[in-house]
Amino acid sequence: MATAAKSLSVFSTNDLPDVSERRFAILVSEWNSEVTEALFEGAHQTLLQYGAKAENVVRGNVPGSYELTLGAQWFAQRDDIDAVIALGCVIQGETKHNDYINHAVAQGLTNVGLKTGKPVIFGVLTPNDQQQALDRAGGKHGNKGDEAAITAIKMIGLQEQVYSKF
Repeated sequence: MATAAKSLSVFSTNDLPDVSERRFAILVSEWNSEVTEALFEGAHQTLLQYGAKAENVVRGNVPGSYELTLGAQWFAQRDDIDAVIALGCVIQGETKHNDYINHAVAQGLTNVGLKTGKPVIFGVLTPNDQQQALDRAGGKHGNKGDEAAITAIKMIGLQEQVYSKF
């Protein structure tokens, strides 16, 4: 969404839907908490800034990014949740664990969204190192949490458009 600007926090907010009565779940991986807490703050503040009520935003913690998929499914299955935002950070490191985790999480979150018909947003950073993660969690490249929240809001708007009676 914001590649040209080199900042994740620059996006179009034209025609955002009213989300004052919508409920959001934000799932946060506890692994790489310095990064994921910053992502959460960005997502939470952005939801509030664009109309969500604080009491309509629920947070859930999971041990690591791999567990985001099942946590997302649990929240998405709830009738009172309209969208799920999954936040995590898997740093490349010296092994290929990140390839397996990132692929599984991306595929799993996609499947949850398709299965439930609700927006399930992939807010997982996949940086090469800690500095790149920090740069994308409130640093020089903005905050991926902001982008994830705006994506959830926009997907709710699209859902309303698709299912509205003309």
